[in-house]
Amino acid sequence: MVRRLLPLLLAGLFSAHAHAGLFDDEEARARITKMRDELTARINKLEDASNRAQLDFANQIEQLKAEIARLRGENEVLTNDLANANKRQKDFYVDLDNRLRKLESTPAAGEAPQQAQPQQPTAAVDPAAETRDYEAALNLLRGGKYKDAAAGFNAFIKNYPNSAFQPNAHFWAASAQYQAKDNAGAAEHYAKVANQWPDDTRAPDALLGLANALQGLNDAKGATKSLERLIAKYPNSSAAQIARQRLKK
Repeated sequence: MVRRLLPLLLAGLFSAHAHAGLFDDEEARARITKMRDELTARINKLEDASNRAQLDFANQIEQLKAEIARLRGENEVLTNDLANANKRQKDFYVDLDNRLRKLESTPAAGEAPQQAQPQQPTAAVDPAAETRDYEAALNLLRGGKYKDAAAGFNAFIKNYPNSAFQPNAHFWAASAQYQAKDNAGAAEHYAKVANQWPDDTRAPDALLGLANALQGLNDAKGATKSLERLIAKYPNSSAAQIARQRLKK
């Protein structure tokens, strides 16, 4: 009887071991699959975070580039204004010296002194007031108060006709009026800069601005003519590069 039961017991024992082994393999595969899914999820999460970080970094770079361009523009304005201020101050002292020399001159020997002719008094220009009025209008422009800035520059142009700031005053008056949608007034000032001060550093930009103002007045022919004039007269300027691109379009 024992001999008959022994094979059955051995068969049952092997079957139990085989079943337990099969169960262990399935559990191990399930754990591996779970770990792989968790690892994949973590990798995807890290990749998403990396992509967002790269995008944020690229946006920051673009913002920095824009800020650098703005600062360069302001530096150019300040440098040009300082150069004009130095020139104006030098011209002022040269003119003052010439006037003093005329007043100090005496009649030559043997000549009767001539009777002084009455002269109309002329108002002396206060350099400090001139600089203050110019900077006040410029600050209005920087602050986006375009109508007030245009009024300030137009008043400056009228009150200081001999100022070394005249080219800049006309240019910034044009810019302010263009921003204020006064294309006719802007075109007048831009043309003044281009025609009266062709050697000024702002002359190329004035022709480009004139083209913009004329385009705003629906004068496409005049705008094209201004761009062509810009390219012909200032071919190496940055404004001429923009003009070429516009003419291609």
